[in-house]
Amino acid sequence: MTLSTAALAADAHKVLRVAFSAPETGFDPAKVSDVYSSAVTESVFDTLLGYDYLARPARLVPNVLTAMPEVSADGKVYTFHLQRGIHFAPDPVFKGKKRELTAADFAYSIKRLADPAVGSPSSYLVTGKFVGLDALVKKAKGRLDYNAPVAGIATPDRYTLRLTLTAPQPALPYIPAMPTLGAVAREVIEAYGNNTHAHPVGTGPYMLREWKPGNHISLVANPNFRKVVFHYRPGADPLDQRIAREMNGKTMPQIGRVEISVIQEEQPMWLAFRSGDLDMGGIPQPVVRQALILDPKNPWRVALKPALQQKGVRLLRSLDEEITYFPFNMQDPVVGGYGKDKIALRRAIAMAFNTDDTILNIRRNQAVKAQYLIPDNVAGHNPRFRAAVPYNPALANALLDRFGYRFGPDGKRRQPDGRPLVVDFITGPTAVDKQWNEYWQQAFDAIKVRVNFRVMQWNEQGKTLRDCQYGMAGAAWLADYPDGDNFVQLLYGKNVGDSNLACYRSPRFDKLYEAAARAPDGSARNQLYDQMNKVFMADTPWVLGETRFRNLLVQRWVQGAKPHPQLMSMWRYLDIVGR
Repeated sequence: MTLSTAALAADAHKVLRVAFSAPETGFDPAKVSDVYSSAVTESVFDTLLGYDYLARPARLVPNVLTAMPEVSADGKVYTFHLQRGIHFAPDPVFKGKKRELTAADFAYSIKRLADPAVGSPSSYLVTGKFVGLDALVKKAKGRLDYNAPVAGIATPDRYTLRLTLTAPQPALPYIPAMPTLGAVAREVIEAYGNNTHAHPVGTGPYMLREWKPGNHISLVANPNFRKVVFHYRPGADPLDQRIAREMNGKTMPQIGRVEISVIQEEQPMWLAFRSGDLDMGGIPQPVVRQALILDPKNPWRVALKPALQQKGVRLLRSLDEEITYFPFNMQDPVVGGYGKDKIALRRAIAMAFNTDDTILNIRRNQAVKAQYLIPDNVAGHNPRFRAAVPYNPALANALLDRFGYRFGPDGKRRQPDGRPLVVDFITGPTAVDKQWNEYWQQAFDAIKVRVNFRVMQWNEQGKTLRDCQYGMAGAAWLADYPDGDNFVQLLYGKNVGDSNLACYRSPRFDKLYEAAARAPDGSARNQLYDQMNKVFMADTPWVLGETRFRNLLVQRWVQGAKPHPQLMSMWRYLDIVGR
């Protein structure tokens, strides 16, 4: 790409101010999976592949590669050729010398995901996929031998990475674009030991300047970042045309500093945006009606209130590639298990919860009900399938009666063996969490079942769920990549302890999943997905929730903003002009 004469390097005086609605967990890409931490790691570390910023549907493009990877005829071998002269951000570990990015860094980063000592929540991305990696993990005694050769993760030369799969994986090309597989330097990881969360050192556009956990994060432009010019071909969308006019020819990043505040309560976040203290942000649920003109009969029709339009605020809106859900811990002695009585309890709880009410009153109609494990806009979605349990408290009570959940002296139901029945429910501390608790309390009251809401911070909940130490909880999954595989893997038995928060194990589901993972997108795979949804319905390991609209407000001085379904942040693509 040629550099326009109008292009300038990152300007230290340009500061982007944004906020997270929940605390981050840290910045080691192998150890984080939440959207807030990933937004930072995506900006600090480089992945092999990236996305065309403007293209919809999402389209993969080279990031640190000279071209897209070469793929063998059998679909099992991927060869990546790295650009030369890409360097890590300065860090004391490098002792004042420039450290070049090599293929070995990516090989090391992939192996880290499988290392039992790392305990990555994203190990499912590599487990069972690369020839020889699982065997190396089995040999590991306390820590993986990173020096041992792995046939499926080879570096023929300094700038070539060759990945050999155990079987064709049609979704594999998306994985090298995920921030989890951002390249780390081995000497940095070894130098900082157990403190890698606080010392992210990558080759991306930004580097960590300051971190006050759960409070504030400050990023500054990486002085070693290679020359990258914003040059994306716009489509017919007027927003694309505008972004191309504003940004094409500029170097990335333009913004010299990103200041991130953690603001968990929604009213203070809204006031910060209204006063101009935040440059962009979502619309908090309680103030949706203050910001938007809504059509109660059609959630797709909205408009920005005139008062905001007059200030030059812009609304960027899309339906996220996500699902929200409420997993049951299938290992929990109360709600877990695969017997008919346990399935009846889970189905009764699902039937007692009114998702339509929460969409209207909590989401302010800014969501649509999920009816399938794979959401709209993602390959494999079936718009005709109805997997959600219908709201029917009367039938829920009849089901519990039938399976022996009798009433005790206190008027509450007991387990079929006579033991007390109390559902453990993990929740958060915010005002919106309390709203959700009220609706769930109504659901449990409707079927005369006791519930205990156990409050913990959002960034602490993930480990509790992955460790299968809970009864019920709320969760959401935003697409890592736009393929159904990324959603159905949430219930794959081998992903218990990672992405399978329901701790669900079904041999029938697993067999279908493994067949679908090897199949290309098409009718045969879609039939497998339908069968998986039927197994899901029969076992009820979740209560399906909804898919939310993303309403992003952008101040008039921000240029280049367009939410991308797979990118956690867009900071590198933005500019600030005329604040």
